[in-house]
This record gives sequence, structure tokens and C-alpha cells, in this order.
Amino acid sequence: MSAVAWIAVGSLVVWVWLLLGQGFFWRTDQRLPDRADPGRWPSVAVIVPARDEAGVLPASLPSLLAQDYPGDAEIILVDDCSADGTGDLARAMSVRHGGLPLTVVTPGEPEPGWTGKLWALRHGIALARRRKPEFLLLTDADIAHEPDSLRELVAAAGPTGEKGFDLVSQMARLRVTSTWERLVVPAFVYFFGQLYPFRRVNREKSRTVAAAGGCVLLRAGAAERAGIPDSIRQAVIDDVSLARAVRRSGGRIWLGLADRVDSVRPYPGLGDLWRMVSRSAYAQLRHSPALLLGTVLGLGLVYVAPPVTLVTGLLAGDASAAWAGGAAWAVMAGTYMPMLGYYRQSLWLAPLLPFTAVLYLLMTVDSAVQHHRGRGAAWKGRTYPRPEAAPES
Repeated sequence: MSAVAWIAVGSLVVWVWLLLGQGFFWRTDQRLPDRADPGRWPSVAVIVPARDEAGVLPASLPSLLAQDYPGDAEIILVDDCSADGTGDLARAMSVRHGGLPLTVVTPGEPEPGWTGKLWALRHGIALARRRKPEFLLLTDADIAHEPDSLRELVAAAGPTGEKGFDLVSQMARLRVTSTWERLVVPAFVYFFGQLYPFRRVNREKSRTVAAAGGCVLLRAGAAERAGIPDSIRQAVIDDVSLARAVRRSGGRIWLGLADRVDSVRPYPGLGDLWRMVSRSAYAQLRHSPALLLGTVLGLGLVYVAPPVTLVTGLLAGDASAAWAGGAAWAVMAGTYMPMLGYYRQSLWLAPLLPFTAVLYLLMTVDSAVQHHRGRGAAWKGRTYPRPEAAPES
């Protein structure tokens, strides 16, 4: 066989393994586990870190204020030095909408060694602990919840002990409206699931650990045992770091896709999506040039090789290359279809996944370039030159 044919066969072998051996990552059936009325509903503190979020709060905060929860619950919004009146807007909305009690606090600029979000969470959790809630719901300012969201999360966590979960996290359904959002957003969740297969995350004592930071229900006792958030204070990828800390301390975790929890943050242009991905992509690779090189080669073999070898084989009359490349591309597209279905997008987008993968590859390379220029992870006017992806201790 030709070299092109061997590359095509290699890609096909990888895709068959991904299809069957990577925790069935492509399936979208990991939703909230079985739920039952706990009888006595535990107290919950909802903690919302917010920096310059006046643009999205009107679409998200009312959904938290309106939670239909049978037990005691309160909201603590941590205004992280916003310059757009986020805190004042939150207070005004609480007066206008009523519902759960809201407290707004402002901790000041982060101390050295802390990322902004975790600094905000530190102050929100510290305030909540004075009131001794049994659960903490950590949710981002751009996340909207259906009225029964908190009730369903607490019911899914179950009782304290071996049968309950210490962390229940749902990956919010991201906004998919613009052309670029349709092309990039479902792939973002697809790639996340490929890296952290939800089924593996949800196995007892699995080495695969992850969470989705937009919606994390955490037992207060588990947070204390894991040293949250101090133990992960430098983490840029804070959700995965949080899950690792909880798992290391003996906690049980669950991660799945959300049905009734949605992000309202718009990413209308490619630049907006580019910044979202590139700010933490290199941190995910632990700032390792070797891992970056491996990622570039791996993405090339897995996502770029199938269409390239198919076209090359057809043009050169190389039947083996064309057949293997086409088969690999078909398997790739087939695994992407469930995610497109979850996002209610046309299945005709599935064959475009190689193009989207190239975009993500360029975003990752750009993330590494920015890091080595000393710009590191940048978000909301803050830059973290040398952040840690997920501290091991």
C-alpha cells in the first residue's frame, strides 16, 4: 500500500477504537441520575461569581431568584470588582423579582496566587459557611436555570453516605444561534466529552475526573475535606481541578449533560469563540511543548487525515487510501451526530467536523504562543502569566 493509504488506515483504526473503546464518549445519554424526594430538603447556598456581567444578568439571575425549592436556600453573588454596575443591578433585580434572598459582596482584587473566579468563590463560600448550609451550588453568572433545577440537583445528589454523590455537575447547554456558534459550540462539548468521557467520570474510583464549572452542586462537607477553593486557587481550568480535589479526598462525583440549565452568554463571532477556547487551551496541556506537539500530530491524524486521504486517493486512483479515508470520515461524522442532535442542529454539519477541528487546533497553538509571550490566560481584563491547569496537591 502507499504511504497515503497507510495513513488512512491508521486514522480508521484510531476511529474504530474511539468509537468502541473511549467510554462511548459520543453518546449523549448521561443525564441527571435517578432522583427521589429526600423527605427533608437540605439547606443550600447558591454562589455566583460575577465580573462585568450586567449584560447577561437580566437573563440569568431571575431564574435563580425564582427557584422552586422546598428547603432553605439563599443566593450569594460575589461582585468581582465589576466596572459595569453588576452588583447594583443584582440588588435592583432582587427587589424587583423577589424570590430567594440575595446577598451581594465585593471581595476586592485577588491576592497573588489566586485566579479571579476562585478568589470570588473563596469569599462566597466563606460567607456561606457562617450559615452552615449542607450544599453549595456554584453556578456562573451567565447560567439560567429552570424553576426546578435546584430541586432536581439536590434530589440527584441523594443522601449523605455511600449511596449519595458529593458533587453533581451538569454541562449547561451553550447558546447556539449564530453561524459560528453552530459550527463551533457543539464541537466544543464533543471534544470535552472525548477528553473526559462522562461514563468514565461517573464510575467509582475512575482515574478520569471532570466537572462543568457552570453548574456544580457540592456538599459543604466534601468542599471542606477537599480544601475547596484554597487547594485549587491557581487553577485556570477550575472545574476539572475542583472535581479532582473532591475525588482525591474520597468524594463521589457525577457529570452529565443538562436538559434545563442553559448558558445565555452570546458568542456571535469567531473572535469571541476563539478567545473562549484559547484562554485555557494550553493550560489543559499543562503548558508542555511536548504535549502540544503530540496534540497537533494527533489532531492531524484523527481529524484532518480522513478527508485529505479520501480526496488524495480519489485523485490518484488509490482505492485503498480512498476507502480507508472515507470510512474514517464516516465514523467521525457518525459519532458527532448525537451531539448535533442534542443541540438541535442539522446533521449535515457532521461532515464539517474536520474543519472545526482545524480551528480548535489553531486556537490551541495560539494559546501556547500567547503563553510564551507572557500573556498567559486572559479573561475580563485580567491576565495570568503562568497559571496551573490542575494542581496535583
